[in-house]
Amino acid sequence: MKLRAEGVSRQYFRQGKGTNVFNALKETDLTLEEGVVTEVTGRSGSGKSTLLNVCAGLLTPTTGKVFLGDTDLYAQEDAARSRLRNESIGVIPQGQTGLRSLTVLENVLLPCVMYGIEGQETYAEELLEQMDIAELRNAYPSELSGGEMRRLSIARALIRRPGILLADEPTGDLDDENTHIVLSLLRKCADEGKAVLLVTHEAEAAAYADRIYRMEKGVLTSQEG
Repeated sequence: MKLRAEGVSRQYFRQGKGTNVFNALKETDLTLEEGVVTEVTGRSGSGKSTLLNVCAGLLTPTTGKVFLGDTDLYAQEDAARSRLRNESIGVIPQGQTGLRSLTVLENVLLPCVMYGIEGQETYAEELLEQMDIAELRNAYPSELSGGEMRRLSIARALIRRPGILLADEPTGDLDDENTHIVLSLLRKCADEGKAVLLVTHEAEAAAYADRIYRMEKGVLTSQEG
């Protein structure tokens, strides 16, 4: 499955001196293709996460469109877009995102539970095995390290077998060993046919990417990958 952003931008209005318009993302085109890791790098605040959230169907662009296959994401009603996103786009957000009251296994199954989808326990267990955290299935997020939490987030993003995987700074607070583990897992997802967007400021991520872009002040430019 391919995801295509055409002429997307995002503006915010704020009070202050001079213009009251802040261009977090200037008009941008981006295509995510099956089997390809697309990296977007740049400093904090450059617009990387804004672009990812627009592509994910989480943040309505000020201009432009986002197509998931032939479907215009933002032409859908909220409920329909949420269901489509749940089915087809796996998002790995920044930070610690596990629900504290749920076990690791329950957290992974949450995208299925939200829509009444049953019978995915075996696949969830398989994902935990792939992420090398199967022994933590009954643990709670407070008991996990940063690297283990990231692997939980990847497993949860994969539980609906999405064709698109969007990772927002997935190695931001990890040591070198866990950074390699997480980036290798994302590379493996692309090798298995998923379209992967990796938003990161980590220099070593370039070794895992097929295409590299740089974001600066809301402007996306291509680099060699």
